[in-house]
Amino acid sequence: MLTLLHRCGSNLLTFRAIQTVNKSHYSTQMSKRVAVVLAGCGVYDGSEIHEASAVLVHLSRGGASVNMFAPNIDQMHVVDHLKSEPSQEKRSVLVESARLARGNIQDLSKLSVTDHDAIIFPGGFGAAKNLCTWAVQGKDCSVNAEVKAVLQAFHGEGKPIGLCCISPVLAAKVFPGCEVTVGLEKDDKYPDTTDTAEAINQLGCKHVSKSVSESHVDDRNKLVTTCAFMCNAPIHEIFDGIGVMVKDVLKLA
Repeated sequence: MLTLLHRCGSNLLTFRAIQTVNKSHYSTQMSKRVAVVLAGCGVYDGSEIHEASAVLVHLSRGGASVNMFAPNIDQMHVVDHLKSEPSQEKRSVLVESARLARGNIQDLSKLSVTDHDAIIFPGGFGAAKNLCTWAVQGKDCSVNAEVKAVLQAFHGEGKPIGLCCISPVLAAKVFPGCEVTVGLEKDDKYPDTTDTAEAINQLGCKHVSKSVSESHVDDRNKLVTTCAFMCNAPIHEIFDGIGVMVKDVLKLA
């Protein structure tokens, strides 16, 4: 009987020790504060909605706290998503991004690097139209001044930066010599990857071919990228690939 009680007591202590470790791990995960930068609402002129949602779901699942931001500027243009053609109206990137953020969003100018452990940029044409001018100027584009300053601030503090879909071109413009992925080159499932990869390489950066289910980690620059909708893949594969990127960002944070 004494032996049995001793064993039960030891097992209880072991269980409590495991609980303590688990609580410590969860607490550590909860401490990750991540900024998410949006570029509007809608794939053709703003942030890709499914990508932004996937980022938020995986950050929530990873125990991170999130603050969302967007630049307070006009969109490059507005696209009628039903007709896939431009319309004549004007819209604010910040106001449109508030749709995705359920109203809980701040002007990008208020983002403080000291209050966050990492930053993530979902894709969508807004990243290439509103956060920079890649959509019309390619590798000769300019990056929005606030976006560039935020990227440089996180990079300067050694804090990880996650980017998906077309948004890795932001890193290619701001960080010479960095490594990113926008998918697999010379693959029909990735119709725009080869040309984008060539432009990235021409900027003096290195494009690394990765599938939709993978992310690429540039350890030197703490950049984590994945191709997302640069691949014609089922939405669950896009979702899972973004999950890999988010997990890698949180590991580095």
